[in-house]
Amino acid sequence: MAKYIYPAVFTKENNEYLVTFPDIEGCYTHGSDIAEAMDMAADALCLMLYGYEEDGVPIPGSSDISEMVTEKNTFTTLISCDTAAYRKFFDNKAVKKTLSIPSWLNKEAEAAHINFSSVLKEALINQLNLQ
Repeated sequence: MAKYIYPAVFTKENNEYLVTFPDIEGCYTHGSDIAEAMDMAADALCLMLYGYEEDGVPIPGSSDISEMVTEKNTFTTLISCDTAAYRKFFDNKAVKKTLSIPSWLNKEAEAAHINFSSVLKEALINQLNLQ
């Protein structure tokens, strides 16, 4: 759950740009123009690294972009992603939790029509500094 930056190689072929990440095996995408290819590259990188985090796979190091060699019809640029933001956006399903509180507190909260789920969610966000 972090921010990452990796070099991506863009190759112009016919009327589109192919994008590969030399440091991330199997991470590639394409776009019909540079803008679309950049967006697709950020999404592909984030999805791949999010999967690594979820599966407990070590995140590979990032190569130094200044040491990368480009060929004809290619260029290299840095692509960034934030897996925490990705997680908040895409992994937003509700998970049931059981909790225990004193009976007197439960009665007071119910009398005040407190939404326990909302209070717990807000408290966890504050406690974890995830504003």
